[in-house]
Amino acid sequence: MKAIQFSDPGEPVDVLKCVSLDKPKPGPGEVLVRMIAAPVNPSDLMYIRGSYTVPANCPASPGFEGVGIVESSGGGLRGKLFTGKRVVVANRKGGNWAEYTVVPADQVIPVNNGLSDEQAATFLVNPATAWVMTQEVLKVGRGEWLLQTAAASSLGQMIVRLGKHVGFRTLNVVRREEHAATLKSLGADSVIVFDGSKDAPEKLQQAVFQATGEKTVKKAIDAVGGTTGSAVIQSLGPRGHLLVYGTLSNQPLVFSPRTLMTHGSTVEGFWLGIHMAEKTLPGKLMLIRKITQLIKSGVLGSSIRKTFPLEQVTDAVREAENSQQGKVLLKIS
Repeated sequence: MKAIQFSDPGEPVDVLKCVSLDKPKPGPGEVLVRMIAAPVNPSDLMYIRGSYTVPANCPASPGFEGVGIVESSGGGLRGKLFTGKRVVVANRKGGNWAEYTVVPADQVIPVNNGLSDEQAATFLVNPATAWVMTQEVLKVGRGEWLLQTAAASSLGQMIVRLGKHVGFRTLNVVRREEHAATLKSLGADSVIVFDGSKDAPEKLQQAVFQATGEKTVKKAIDAVGGTTGSAVIQSLGPRGHLLVYGTLSNQPLVFSPRTLMTHGSTVEGFWLGIHMAEKTLPGKLMLIRKITQLIKSGVLGSSIRKTFPLEQVTDAVREAENSQQGKVLLKIS
């Protein structure tokens, strides 16, 4: 079978190769999935560079998300139940950029036939993260403000649409003025242009006050870290709650503990893989049904910018890094 591998961490365009490997066999509690499509996500690129939460055991194959058909099972009730079905593959160790992959049976979830392969392939990382962070963890209610960084990203735009659908209001932090119009067209309530590498934290606090009439916010999500994420922490109010779900700046958060102590605020890390692992099968199926409805209605749908075969993986990762607008897919079978 064909698979994408890298022997050592490095720049994706330099280290990724399309190789031929033996078709894997599922062990007890595992399933063999014939992959249909997989997106190129920022987490995949971090994994290849060696900067992701999960270290690569090289030679390694990228790909944490995707869609495929369960071809066989190594035993167990779930494996037998899912055989022959199209499933979302949440591969926590990577390996979806291949014609076949083997994963534990609890890492695949049957997906509605009404969704295209493209939407099924991009089902989890962005749509599930948007819903779970805002509605299951932070529980942002109607009329409440949510501050988010990296708001121009695909996930950030989803959260703007979700806010309009659910009824919460969004404070959207971007680095460049040109992103403001796009977010406004999607229904963003307020867009704040703020660059943590140049702007003082007080600028963000002042912008929050101007937009909301309040000096602080209670609920926020951050994908940037560094000075931007640190400025968000300083903007939290009494019992404020920040979810940190990314490290785009590759810089640490720096703040005084008293910033949290004064308001009783909380900074919490969020990783979808951990959240999904804690869900029961009925809980996962309920989440899948909810997200399926929101994708079909266009609220959490992913825009697919371009697709590539496995053999053109370097073109795919280059395209994925050139723009935030829309997902790049590897069409595998």
